[in-house]
Amino acid sequence: MKRENPIPQSKIKSLKELAELIKTKKTILIASIKDIPASQFQEIGKKLRGKAIVNVPKKSLIFRALDSSEEESVKAIKEKIGNSVAVLFSDLDCFDLAWELVKNKSPAKAKAGQLAPEDIGVEAGPTELIPGPAVSELGSLGIQIQIEKGKIHIKKSKIIVKEGEEISANAADVMNKLDIKPFSIGFIPVCAFDNQEKKLYVDINIDREGTVKELKSSYSRALPFAVEIGYITDGTIRFLIGKAGMHEKALGKLVKKDVVEKVKSEEVKEEKVEDVQTDKSKEDVKND
Repeated sequence: MKRENPIPQSKIKSLKELAELIKTKKTILIASIKDIPASQFQEIGKKLRGKAIVNVPKKSLIFRALDSSEEESVKAIKEKIGNSVAVLFSDLDCFDLAWELVKNKSPAKAKAGQLAPEDIGVEAGPTELIPGPAVSELGSLGIQIQIEKGKIHIKKSKIIVKEGEEISANAADVMNKLDIKPFSIGFIPVCAFDNQEKKLYVDINIDREGTVKELKSSYSRALPFAVEIGYITDGTIRFLIGKAGMHEKALGKLVKKDVVEKVKSEEVKEEKVEDVQTDKSKEDVKND
């Protein structure tokens, strides 16, 4: 059955371009772009220039491009393509590209009804707010203030929303007035396909700060254990030498103590021998 209307050349061109990118690029990454404003999307796209090609094709188009690929394993991406996603093509490693997305997130204001990602607080210090309705708004959240030079000054730091709690309209309004942005907006990695390894990575979570913190914690636990068992590395050698020095001092004290006690014991023996000899001499004189 022939199509009544021919396929537009623009669609054929887009399909060929996608198929070529799928074939030639090292990494194909699917990212969620849900709730990202157009201006923010354009800004992120600019930051990714030279690092990745960002495409937001229709589902049917990307599915056709994937189906046309000779590589069967890449077609697993289709299961991860939902609504409001972008497809990124890059020669960067999957996780390097994911880190670029995390790095290029921007702070975002809070909205009423959202759940706090962490404890949200206001810091003590001056603000640009002038006395007025803001006074009662801050007061309703338990924030202590005073007026200095015609501006509101926060006397004491205060947590206004705890992690996991729903943000009220009043709290969101105060945060916006104080320019507190507890959220971040950006592309969220969903999955990535490595065209060289022919491997699909899902649930990509890049947390460099958290990883560094975990590594430091692991190192702080591993170091004393390595020293205790005498495991020699560049990181433990100075501690092992120090430990050996302490053991040397302790042994020195024990040896010294043993020597002193031995000398004392010999002296006591000699005194007893002298006493016996003296007593014997006295006995001989008496018998004479």
